[in-house]
Amino acid sequence: MTSFSKIIGTGSYLPPRRLTNQDLAAQLAEKGVETSDEWIVSRSGISARHYADEGVYSSDLAVEAARRALDMAGLQPEDIDLIIVATSTPDFLGGFPSTACVVQRKLEIKNECAAFDVQAVCSGFVYALSIADSFIKSGAHRKVLVIGTEVFSRILNFEDRTTCVLFGDGAGAVVLAESAEPGILATKMHADGRHADILCVPGNVRNGAVDGSGFLYMDGPAVFKLAVSVLDKVAHETLKMAGMQASEVDWLIPHQANLRIMHGSAKKLGVPLEKMVVTVDQHGNTSAASIPLALDLAVRDGRVAKGQTVMMEGVGGGFTWGAVLARM
Repeated sequence: MTSFSKIIGTGSYLPPRRLTNQDLAAQLAEKGVETSDEWIVSRSGISARHYADEGVYSSDLAVEAARRALDMAGLQPEDIDLIIVATSTPDFLGGFPSTACVVQRKLEIKNECAAFDVQAVCSGFVYALSIADSFIKSGAHRKVLVIGTEVFSRILNFEDRTTCVLFGDGAGAVVLAESAEPGILATKMHADGRHADILCVPGNVRNGAVDGSGFLYMDGPAVFKLAVSVLDKVAHETLKMAGMQASEVDWLIPHQANLRIMHGSAKKLGVPLEKMVVTVDQHGNTSAASIPLALDLAVRDGRVAKGQTVMMEGVGGGFTWGAVLARM
């Protein structure tokens, strides 16, 4: 039984359709909704985002990210013995069949490996990576494909400028494998359902149709206040579990929700802003995809190097939050 798990490959994918704030503002103006680049940037730090075309689903984005992660790892799809997909925008109503099973089919993996989805909204990738780490350390699995993928543009109300300007579509993936040396150093997950109503899609399915609203709802001030507080606590918990100090973190990769939340988290943790990977300006908030998207970008441009320590932290609807400390 192996003692450790390690990230051996990363990959990401953004759908080709890119909308700047000016592009989005022009589209919203046609609906009578006023916004501007200055208004969006000042509140979120976002300048652009990507949207999937009609007929493109979370699984399609996930497959592209997965192929790139597998290629970096030097593996074939058949080498994978578990697939975990974190998503709040699954391919099918009700979430079944799972997007993970659809990804398995599209990757043509015929080895009957286990596959399932994780729903923790923007914390989903952290949750999924923590689960994968436990499976590998238990000896149950050896090579796990962990994916965060979202098409949030499908659940946005484009008459609500407070939310529709914030989110984008995309996917990120890692291959987590058994290792003789430490990779995932510590993980921690939390949830508090008492805050379920501040970030949610409040509709239900009834008689085959949506009963209520199928659009995302967010109480921005409440989310901001809670996010900064819990991210600081879980980061310190994770560092304590690993017997490390914040000064030993080479890179902070937070969930890319809002630049002000990210800056607040880095400041409370004591990590210099130049050590934080930022993609929210160009990707928007891609929910469960945001952390693996940012990780892959930083790995491929050479910022995150082998042997460096990365703190990944996320917070999302539920209310959920968690962190993973990893040595690359």
